[in-house]
Amino acid sequence: MPRAQANGLELEYDTFGDPARPPVVLVMGLGAQMITWEEGFCELVASRGFFVVRFDNRDAGLSTWLDELGEPAIPDIVAGTAEPPYRLSDFADDTVGLFDALGFAKAHVVGASMGGMIVQQLAIDHPGRLLSVTSIMSTTGDPSVGQISPAALATLTGAPATTREAAIEQSIANYRVTGSPGYPATEEFLRHKATRGYDRARHPVGMQRQAAAVAASGDRTERLRAVAVPAVVVHGDADPMIDVSGGKATAAAIPDAELVVFPGMGHDLPEPLWPDIVDAIVRATARSA
Repeated sequence: MPRAQANGLELEYDTFGDPARPPVVLVMGLGAQMITWEEGFCELVASRGFFVVRFDNRDAGLSTWLDELGEPAIPDIVAGTAEPPYRLSDFADDTVGLFDALGFAKAHVVGASMGGMIVQQLAIDHPGRLLSVTSIMSTTGDPSVGQISPAALATLTGAPATTREAAIEQSIANYRVTGSPGYPATEEFLRHKATRGYDRARHPVGMQRQAAAVAASGDRTERLRAVAVPAVVVHGDADPMIDVSGGKATAAAIPDAELVVFPGMGHDLPEPLWPDIVDAIVRATARSA
């Protein structure tokens, strides 16, 4: 797959659809690789008349790992007594750097989980580069909304497995905690997903630095009130990782944002909901100038 030089980094990416069509850039979440955007989902978006790009964020997948920055002291960063290795604004700058590398003057952006936070930051920092924003299963940074359940928190704070087999089993167990109770994934799918992710790239300390960026970037609510880009907010009512209150707060903060809440959806993108999620994305793109 190709790599783009962006913001001093190399970002691994791939594409779907006709490059002559309007671009839709997909931004993934905490520790997640671009392959978490399943090929079938990307192809479905492309089939609606778009050129789709998915990519690995910094410190994830096959993009640049910033191990020289060390392991973050997250409690100190939360307390404000230490600086994070980077912030969400740096992810936003990376994404604009990808736009530049691919020749996009403007693009539609779709972010999931931490990726939703990144596209919110894009709308704050680089509004002139965006055509529309879709924020999926994300939140505003306000600690009073979007809380994580104890079980989901345990999936993030447990010690990383030390062997391939154990890491795959750990991933499967975590997916069962955070996935959609209304759309349970099969054992075969979860094992394939966990194995593919492990064998492509595994970088737990990079996820810690990404988590530090989220913790250090604060509440975006007031800045989101100035966003003028067409926006849609998608969330599940059974999300244990980021409570649906985070999505509701995001939609309330962004002027004229559409809120779509799916019953039974957790912190994943279940295939039966792909057509409805893509419809929501397309509605946001249709409102762009």
